[in-house]
Amino acid sequence: MTDRMALLMVVEQLRRPASGGIGTYVHGLLQGLGSLGPDERPDIELLASRPSGGRHGPDPLAGLGYPLHSSRLPGPLLTRGWDHGVLRAPPGFDVVHAVSLATLEPGRAALVVTVHDLLWRRVPTAYPTRGRLWHEAALRRALARAQAFIVPADVVADDLCRAGARRDAVTVIPMGSDHLPPPDRAAAGALLARLGIVGPFLLSVGTLEPRKNLERLVEAYGRIRASLPEPWPLVLVGPSGWGEQIRPQPGVVLAGLVTAPELSALYAMARLLAYVPLVEGFGLPPVEAMASGTPVVASPLPSTAGAALEIDPLDTGSIAEGLLRVATDEVLRSELTGRGAERSAELSWSSIARRHVAVWEGARGSSAGTRRE
Repeated sequence: MTDRMALLMVVEQLRRPASGGIGTYVHGLLQGLGSLGPDERPDIELLASRPSGGRHGPDPLAGLGYPLHSSRLPGPLLTRGWDHGVLRAPPGFDVVHAVSLATLEPGRAALVVTVHDLLWRRVPTAYPTRGRLWHEAALRRALARAQAFIVPADVVADDLCRAGARRDAVTVIPMGSDHLPPPDRAAAGALLARLGIVGPFLLSVGTLEPRKNLERLVEAYGRIRASLPEPWPLVLVGPSGWGEQIRPQPGVVLAGLVTAPELSALYAMARLLAYVPLVEGFGLPPVEAMASGTPVVASPLPSTAGAALEIDPLDTGSIAEGLLRVATDEVLRSELTGRGAERSAELSWSSIARRHVAVWEGARGSSAGTRRE
């Protein structure tokens, strides 16, 4: 870049105890940007609320390697101020990038917004009423404020355009697969031992909430458990969300939140990953598993691009058949592992970061952004 861009990235999602897929996206994007040459990336600064809980000591977001604007306000007050337009982005930036629908007035900068999905419209019953209302209002604000949008898949682009975005303002950029750290097999082994698991297991990763379709997954697992070579357990990794929680079932183990090195090891150690949401904007766990060499059973998803064994998420029998086949058919397992390796190799965060830079440059060109002195 000959005329260096000043970029402010809104990373409030990273203040949440469980930042989820959006948090993974932010970390992966920053990792990809860090791998670019100094002439390829903009001058980046981060914006977030103050650390929660009266934290003492270093701010963990300051350790991301970029200058941090940390508000004096806690997250709920800061985002409410953004919602109502009372608080705006600090001056001196060419582009403000909101990594989710939590946007703010960008001042004289261009605003780019990543929209991960509009699933509250597709499956309204899978979201609490309060969440649907906030997302709908946030979408209206983003459509009014932003010059450009980034989405992870064509299906999200279509939904966003139907909601009112201009097609030429929407760019499809998938998420990456190479963000997990090296596996910590010792820590993962200790975790499994505490859970009473010895030997092979099936794995599912994601927030425990209705949209993830875990009740059907658990029922499907119950159907095939006796047909497995041994009663291999099904390990569910992820935080509790909202809605009715998974009831205890024979062989179903709730592991809760795990560290990134533990997750990396669990992927590599698992017999398969099962990921069967009702609908998804992209679907990160499957490509994380593929990057670890693990075969995947999944709903039709943008992320997998045909590299998983696809099942019908509304059909428990289809899920059960997919689990049994991938757990026991060595020829199929080998084929899926190969296809998964090819798919995950396409999704490097460095290439994804370059595509973000191109969108930011385009947005800067369409706005009278202010340069810092």
